[in-house]
Amino acid sequence: MNDVYILAIETSCDETSMAIVKNGKKVVSFTVLTQMDVHASFGGVVPEIASRMHTENITMVLDETLQKVHMTVADVDAIAVTYAPGLLGSLLVGVECAKVLSYVYQKPLIAVNHTMGHIYANNIEHDIHYPSLALIVSGGHTDLLVLKNEREMEILGSTIDDSIGEVYDKVAKVLGMPYPGGPEIDKASLLGEDTYSLPRPMLDKTYRFSFSGLKSFIINLVHNERQRGNEIRVYDLAKSFQIVAVDELVRKVELAFQNTKIKHFVLAGGVSANKYLREQMKELCQKYEVDFEVPNILYCTDNAAMIGCAAYPLYKAKKFADFTLNAKSSEDIASYIKNTKKID
Repeated sequence: MNDVYILAIETSCDETSMAIVKNGKKVVSFTVLTQMDVHASFGGVVPEIASRMHTENITMVLDETLQKVHMTVADVDAIAVTYAPGLLGSLLVGVECAKVLSYVYQKPLIAVNHTMGHIYANNIEHDIHYPSLALIVSGGHTDLLVLKNEREMEILGSTIDDSIGEVYDKVAKVLGMPYPGGPEIDKASLLGEDTYSLPRPMLDKTYRFSFSGLKSFIINLVHNERQRGNEIRVYDLAKSFQIVAVDELVRKVELAFQNTKIKHFVLAGGVSANKYLREQMKELCQKYEVDFEVPNILYCTDNAAMIGCAAYPLYKAKKFADFTLNAKSSEDIASYIKNTKKID
């Protein structure tokens, strides 16, 4: 097969991103225009503002992505876009842009699940080996999977309530930290001591995750202490929270190592940028002699490069979308796997 260049579009939340990816691995051109500073003043992403800013920025991001490598849309082989999950208004901007480019330039259209993009970000600077265990940790997902091959996977377990990324942001907010909260918790924990006694979630032998109890406990703890006029040791509480939250992830992955004997592990999603989580997973993999892969920090958060990587197996299998493609605000991994099997 000749080299395949895919123009990828990602607008699922508050980053307008495009990339040109060669053969599902090499990032030829890459642009991310973030709205983080705009949403920070609101303490979180405002969907209506996000979609409007995507509309204003998307043609500028397209021009910049192409100009960086002196290419045109006519030079690429396919157009890939995130269609789910995410903020509906934001997704629609990317999907409609992709459909227009596909129609005007007569290029195949590839619909990519955002979560799959996070997994395939590991292919940019590494090679995913199969079978492999994969842990997806983000603002919307906490999923543990077995990757059997490029397009076949099995879910071992998911969160039954809040995602790990959502809880990081909520705990950071109650502690008075700016948005986004995850990186702030990670930094604050380096200055603290583990002095708070916090509940350990889901102490069972399943692969399910639960974080809502831990979140609620901390919110109530902070509220009660402030009502009594007591000082909250922010750095210490951040440290104690992070230890308990990450330990829950490590414990379930260790259980999977013991039960499956799989010797390859990939970490994916926005929370995979967390330094403490990376360190703990690296130590766990060394203990079980498992190969450990995690994307470069640049490709952990939402970006179009990962979408171009995830689109490549679909391109090879000729799994193209038509112009009825629409955005979907929610599509979990189970639904994606089911829908993928339907078209095989």
